[in-house]
Amino acid sequence: MKFSLYIAKRYLFAKKSRNAINVISAISVAGVAVGTMALITILSVFNGLEEMVKSIFSTSDPEMRITPVRGKVFTPDTLLLTKLASIDGVEVFAETVEENALLRYDEQQYIATIKGVSLNYTAVTDLDTAMWDGEFILRAENGRPYAVAGLGVANYLGMRLNFVSPLAIYIPDRKGRLSATPENEFARKYIFLSGIFAVEQEFDSKYLFLPIDFARELLDYTNEVSSIEVKMKPGADEKKTQEAIRELMGDDFLVQNRYEQQEMFYRVMKAERLAIFVILTFILIIASFNIIGSLTMLIIEKERDISILRSLGADNRLIKRIFIYEGWMISLFGTVVGLLAGFLLCAAQQHFGIVKLAGDSLLIDTYPVKMHLADFFTVAATVLAIGYAAAWYPVHYLSRRYLRETNKYKQ
Repeated sequence: MKFSLYIAKRYLFAKKSRNAINVISAISVAGVAVGTMALITILSVFNGLEEMVKSIFSTSDPEMRITPVRGKVFTPDTLLLTKLASIDGVEVFAETVEENALLRYDEQQYIATIKGVSLNYTAVTDLDTAMWDGEFILRAENGRPYAVAGLGVANYLGMRLNFVSPLAIYIPDRKGRLSATPENEFARKYIFLSGIFAVEQEFDSKYLFLPIDFARELLDYTNEVSSIEVKMKPGADEKKTQEAIRELMGDDFLVQNRYEQQEMFYRVMKAERLAIFVILTFILIIASFNIIGSLTMLIIEKERDISILRSLGADNRLIKRIFIYEGWMISLFGTVVGLLAGFLLCAAQQHFGIVKLAGDSLLIDTYPVKMHLADFFTVAATVLAIGYAAAWYPVHYLSRRYLRETNKYKQ
């Protein structure tokens, strides 16, 4: 093995009689390096995007959400809530009620989702840390209710914090009472804003948060809720806590963790990541054709060397191993260069933010990048496997001809 590796290294770095072999070998290394760098960079960008999305969802979504399987609302009894609070792993929970509503501010109108929440809602989510203006206050010390709007909702209505013009909220009369005046067919209440939050564009353009008793009065509810949102204790086992809540709530309720609340989004991200990885792998396979060409020309050039090695007692296996090592070293060299280049490029993006994100609706203005050691091992294994296959093909098929000819010459 050491002998065949030594000869392979000599063949790789020695000057060939045909300059084209040197050029093709250099192109092979460059192709493998560029493909490897692209794989590492793309995977690191997807890692960064996934971390950014998780950060956004951790701000707006609870760790657990309980919703009814059928219908929009349900009425939890006191005993059920007491048992929920006593589950090991549950730190705090908040009741919520949601409904679409027509919002009107001065002459502007907009349809959004009003979400009535318990006053301890900021203990369940981190929405109070994403305030663009004002504070997340739903009820003042004097008992006066306030609303907290998303930045998108506020922009559509041209609304900012003031205590001159209140926000009007219209809800269709749930009991279906008809009136000669269409406006009288709506339940209507007025409220002032205490704050405006900014998480991400879709969420900001959808929600207006209200005190839950204010929302229930508007919707003509008593104790109904649309969901119960749960925060777990630090270090609590998510699966065990989720199973305990499911066992308590029964089959009529859906208990979802953060991943399940945004399951479709995460699936799309994973599918995109896999698709990009497969596409770039195919590009690497195409780039590895240069290795096949380089080894083919090298085997042809070294026909005389093959005869000499056979005369010195080398068997077919050793000769094949020489050329396989030659091709594999081309892949190895390209892989090392590509991994190093990918690491430097990702590090530069992390520290200097070279590539910017279009638009100003996100929390960051540059592409997020996060490198994982596992990605480096996965990419290296993939590239080296492709390199081995690219080296095996010409050695297996082309060397048989020359080895056969040298056998005849020896006889």
